[in-house]
Amino acid sequence: MPRDPHQLTVPEFVARKADGRKLTVLTAYDYPTARMLDSTGIEGILVGDSLSMVVQGHANTLPVTLEEMIYHAEMVGRAVRHALVIVDMPFPSFHLGTHRAIDSAGRILKETRCQAVKLEGGVEQAETIAALVAAGIPVMAHVGLRPQSIHQLGGYRVQRDEKQLLADARAAEQAGAFSIVLECIPTGIAGRISGELHIPTIGIGAGRDCDGQVLVIHDLLGLHDGRVPRHVRAYADLRSEACRAITRFRDDVRQGEFPGAEQAFQ
Repeated sequence: MPRDPHQLTVPEFVARKADGRKLTVLTAYDYPTARMLDSTGIEGILVGDSLSMVVQGHANTLPVTLEEMIYHAEMVGRAVRHALVIVDMPFPSFHLGTHRAIDSAGRILKETRCQAVKLEGGVEQAETIAALVAAGIPVMAHVGLRPQSIHQLGGYRVQRDEKQLLADARAAEQAGAFSIVLECIPTGIAGRISGELHIPTIGIGAGRDCDGQVLVIHDLLGLHDGRVPRHVRAYADLRSEACRAITRFRDDVRQGEFPGAEQAFQ
């Protein structure tokens, strides 16, 4: 299927920073969700490795495989007409050498209709970012809290090493990344990074001075059943609403009120 002429491109995404227009990015993992998000006019849809947790029920993002990411990303890519679609490279697909990283990222682009990949890391992943970009694969970087490195970081904690964070962000930009996610970073540090870089910064728990914001769609819609992270704002409580609807269905069936005459054929 040819690209929709109205679909946002990587250069157009980057240009939003110079224009002073904030970028909005949300996660999607399936066709109907992606269609819904795309209809709202948001700029980016991320097929995040967070699907390991919010869809598959794992404790962290590590178990999800490249094949599973491609499976979900293909559904999203088929649904989207306007937003830029970015797909997370799962652990450890970009830690196995540049040739393996290019092969994995290339498969994602070839098989999913997405426009870019995202990988975690800065200084230590600069060579891989540069190799992907040289191969024609747009890369969004990710620094600060890196969920794939939670065992090394000691859990989901705010990252406060300003020197390292600046070094990671600079290295990602110099390697050719077109954008960078800043996760769980103090507002002041994130603001300094955003002010120094020429590429857009997309914050999640990094304050309002980033060039855009990303959230997990399940968190935004209140579809979770556990603790909500501090950096999340739930804009709805769809889980409670869905449970009420399911309970009404259960009761109507048990009481013989569903199906009614309107739902029956003669």
